[in-house]
Amino acid sequence: MAKAILTISSKNYGAWALRGWLLAKFAGLEFTEKVISPDDPAMKAEMLLLSSSMLVPSLQHGNVKVWDTLAIAEYLNEIKPKAQLLPADVKVRAHCRAVCGEMHSGFASMRAALPMNIKAHFSGFKIWSRAQADIDRVLEIWKECLATYGGPYLFGKQLSVADAMYAPVVTRFLTYDVPLDKACTAYCKRVMELPAMKEWVAEAKKEPDDIDELDAEF
Repeated sequence: MAKAILTISSKNYGAWALRGWLLAKFAGLEFTEKVISPDDPAMKAEMLLLSSSMLVPSLQHGNVKVWDTLAIAEYLNEIKPKAQLLPADVKVRAHCRAVCGEMHSGFASMRAALPMNIKAHFSGFKIWSRAQADIDRVLEIWKECLATYGGPYLFGKQLSVADAMYAPVVTRFLTYDVPLDKACTAYCKRVMELPAMKEWVAEAKKEPDDIDELDAEF
């Protein structure tokens, strides 16, 4: 099969792009990147409308085209089973799918109030109540998963779809100085120390500031 092509958007602002890119990295899929222009309507839609089902990211793998981040995750889990993107145990796998689905369809207030912006840092950022409720739920999920499966990742020793889905939230918490307990702080540190995350962040920092709407402190 031909080498895969992953279409992504900004590495500084693109939360859904990061999820798809990490999934491909975690799966061990060889791929080339196709980065759409900052002026492309699809990129602006991903950044500003906060939709979980835009056509970015999308994966072209031979004659197979997959978009929507969860669909990409399921496809990669099928073609790269040894990567174990989804847990082997049926009950644990159901739990993983549930927390991923919650991220995919929820937390709109948090995403709106704390847009991903890797290059920025807002010390003492004031978080409004609806966004705080979303943050509290994310932290509840993390603490439950870490306690249940023993870490170091959300579903144990193996990186999973869940870690990819919540990785952009890690960057948000760092950008906006979100207070975290010891366990969640440690989890964020582990995610940011992943080679794939270091690669993504390094590239994000090279980007020009193209989207003025996301460079202001809200």
